[in-house]
Amino acid sequence: MIQEWWSHIIGFDKQNPILFTQWDFWVFFAVVYLLFTLIVSGKRGSTASRLHLRNVYLMIASWVFYYKTSGVFLLILLFLTLTSWLIGQAVSSAQQRQKPVLKRLSLVIGVVVDLAVLGYFKYAYFGVDALNRLIGTHLTITEKIVLPVGISFYTFQVISYISDVYHERIKPVTNILDFAFYVSFFPQLVAGPIVRASEFVKQLYRPFHLSKRQFGIAVFWILNGLIKKVILSDFLATQYIDRVFENPMLFSGLENLLALFTYSLQVYADFSGYTDMAIGVAMLMGFYLPLNFHSPYKAANPQDFWRRWHISLSRWLKTYVYIPLGGNRQTTAGTYICLAVIAVVALLLSGKVWVTVSILAVTIVVGIVAYLRPQRHKLLYANMNSFITMLIGGLWHGASWNFIIWGGLNGIGMIVNKIWREWSRPVQLLVMSLLTAVMVLWREYGSQPWLNIVCVWCIVLLIGTVIRFVVWLCKKENSGVSRWCGQAWAVAQTFVFITFTRLFFRSSSNLDPATANEQAWQSASQMMTQISTAWNQSTILPILWQHRLVILLFILGMIIHWMPDRFKQWYRLQFAYLPVWLMAVIVVVVVAVLYQFMSSGVQPFIYFQF
Repeated sequence: MIQEWWSHIIGFDKQNPILFTQWDFWVFFAVVYLLFTLIVSGKRGSTASRLHLRNVYLMIASWVFYYKTSGVFLLILLFLTLTSWLIGQAVSSAQQRQKPVLKRLSLVIGVVVDLAVLGYFKYAYFGVDALNRLIGTHLTITEKIVLPVGISFYTFQVISYISDVYHERIKPVTNILDFAFYVSFFPQLVAGPIVRASEFVKQLYRPFHLSKRQFGIAVFWILNGLIKKVILSDFLATQYIDRVFENPMLFSGLENLLALFTYSLQVYADFSGYTDMAIGVAMLMGFYLPLNFHSPYKAANPQDFWRRWHISLSRWLKTYVYIPLGGNRQTTAGTYICLAVIAVVALLLSGKVWVTVSILAVTIVVGIVAYLRPQRHKLLYANMNSFITMLIGGLWHGASWNFIIWGGLNGIGMIVNKIWREWSRPVQLLVMSLLTAVMVLWREYGSQPWLNIVCVWCIVLLIGTVIRFVVWLCKKENSGVSRWCGQAWAVAQTFVFITFTRLFFRSSSNLDPATANEQAWQSASQMMTQISTAWNQSTILPILWQHRLVILLFILGMIIHWMPDRFKQWYRLQFAYLPVWLMAVIVVVVVAVLYQFMSSGVQPFIYFQF
């Protein structure tokens, strides 16, 4: 008995990795925090020595946590930590010795090593398949490749460190133990947020401080994250969403549509729930992580959505992809190289030549237009670079054709919205009328099921455009009611658009990388077919009643999400100012309620697979 218990404590169980929603994690954190308080409250030694001891202790605790999450893949984390620290020192040394060639070479080596490790685990199956298609071989990967938890997050983190040292945005971290702590800090290690060294390293040398208010806010974030994860995400997934996505053809169009919309809430509750808990746990130890979500479903357009969703990744892509490509100023050689690579990848993933031809044709057209109309070249360049950035963001999630479609749709949505806002109301009405007419005719003479969805959505958008045109004619656009209605309409449009792009995102998730591409496309196609065709008016009310709990939970979740930020901040502060004994009572009640919902089983966090 004792041997089994000890084996459970120190061993790694790949069937049950440690999660924030498990008792094991909170026991682990309680032990870590107890020793942590003894260290930071000690009086022996200088402040600097106690800070160093604290950092080393938390670094070791973080390694233990990652081992309990990923087993021997801890070695990958240690390898990337060591190589990235050495590269950072090499870059800095070359800078001091005024050797720009060596400095750039060190940067390239560091980025290549980091991306090579990431690429092997995420894209090996795709690479072998691509090679087989290109040269007609029949190579196979005999051993199943398991993706280390969080590898994308800490790889991007060390790449940002090397790049920031290269561009002299920060000074290199001289102490390797401090750098290792920065890379491996356990609250955000496995699913972000992606933390820049400039934001975190300076906190390593700041004495621990936790006020009553900070303690209350930290506890609130932890409870908030647990509620999101267990009640919203896990319950919706196990009770409804997973069943529909596993076999869409067994469910009606309405049930597939409901699964798609509830998935939007699930993925937000899951990912932001993890981030909330990470922020709370870090805050209890005196460290502050950046905000990673800011009510993304309040966004009025796709650009605004990506300023609010997974903020640390969006900012990373902007800093290290979009701006180096030229941003909104110009295109660079990297722009066209990326487009060519993406075109080839799209061809290999989809197996369709027209995909590559389309991407290259759009590139040529944009180049010609930019040359003929130089006054518009900045807008065109910005659109091209943002589109590439979104495609790369899609590929970051995995080597699947569906991920490329998902990223591309988000990129197209951003571009279309920018162009749309530049048009006057009459032009908007004319374009929307023509587009709707084309789609209605296409649906009439076409046979693709997805045309039904596009046609309905065009009609809805046309109705909204007509109303906006009438309001514009009456010169009432600036009235309070018109502005509020216009904002609500824009938020609704954006939410629906983002939700439908998630059809391709969800279809590529939770799949074996070796077969993900084929399965993902089949799942997305089946769901699209059902939503487009499988409707029976006589069954709508019975279906809504059958799934009433799921629908009510979805509505409740969205209402809370859409609450004003000021109100949310108010009740966070009210909780933080409660007496500790009352706070403890609330924690016990919440945990008891969560335990009832956890009877359906603990689900891994969605973004662990990325």
